[in-house]
Amino acid sequence: MAISLLAVHDSGSETKQAAGNSLAVGYSVAVLCWLLSAGVYISAKWVSPEMPPWALCFWRVLIAWVILLPIVRGHFGSMAALARARPLELILVGGIGLAICQGMVFMGLENADATTAGIIMALIPIITMILARLILGEPMGPWQVIGSIIAFAGIVVIIVKGSPAALLRLDVNPGELWLVAGAFCFGLYAVLLRRAKFESERLPLLVLLLGAAAMTALPFYLWELASDERSALDSNGLLALVYVAVPGGALMYYLFNWSVEALGAARAGVLLYIQTIFVAILAYFILGEHLQTYHLEGAALIVAGVLFVILLKPRTRSG
Repeated sequence: MAISLLAVHDSGSETKQAAGNSLAVGYSVAVLCWLLSAGVYISAKWVSPEMPPWALCFWRVLIAWVILLPIVRGHFGSMAALARARPLELILVGGIGLAICQGMVFMGLENADATTAGIIMALIPIITMILARLILGEPMGPWQVIGSIIAFAGIVVIIVKGSPAALLRLDVNPGELWLVAGAFCFGLYAVLLRRAKFESERLPLLVLLLGAAAMTALPFYLWELASDERSALDSNGLLALVYVAVPGGALMYYLFNWSVEALGAARAGVLLYIQTIFVAILAYFILGEHLQTYHLEGAALIVAGVLFVILLKPRTRSG
């Protein structure tokens, strides 16, 4: 009997240890994922004088798709079946989330700094929650409304650079408006993906969505070429392109998928806020950007709003 109890105890300890190790690996992978993602903002800002935004978007998703495609070769049959059954939904969801969103962010980085981009992207969970309420009918309590208003005020502070007079004069940076539009598109992507409920494993579905994103970005890229907006890349520009497509593209997508598997979507998604910190640090050391007072004020309001949303969730009625 003692041996039997000891065996059960050891088994439980091993299970807990394995679970702990899995969580530790999951968090490590998630942190690395968001560090690589932060580097995309830095690279896109770095290369913006030399490479138009839609060219960067197209080549990023296409190269990431090419790299990840062989990894999911065992799922080609189910992927082809899904593509035949729901092609328009895949194009809509992948196009909005992985092409139009990125294109808008890269357009914004032509005129806005990377630090501002990182802070504005922290608004994504708020946007997602509001759109989930409007499109999916998900509950949204009074604290979520208050948090959304506070977070929106933070974005306004950043866009007008802390000057109400700038708002009255409509003196705003168009790049920052593109960034807000990009955050909106990613929130819409998250909601549409939730509503679609594609019956597929995460990584094969991601590869399908990347293919849809490449098809969506292609007309915008061709339009840039027709408008004579050509890329003039030097060695630094090529290095930035390789980064956004490989470590900041294919590898980052793969690591995010891994972190979701290890931590669950909710915990993996909350770590998005680490990206904002990484962007600010990298922008300081690589691009020479500095945090301004309005950055800190706006970021504080956004964080406060997000805390209202996350910590004070609406109660669901039982029964």
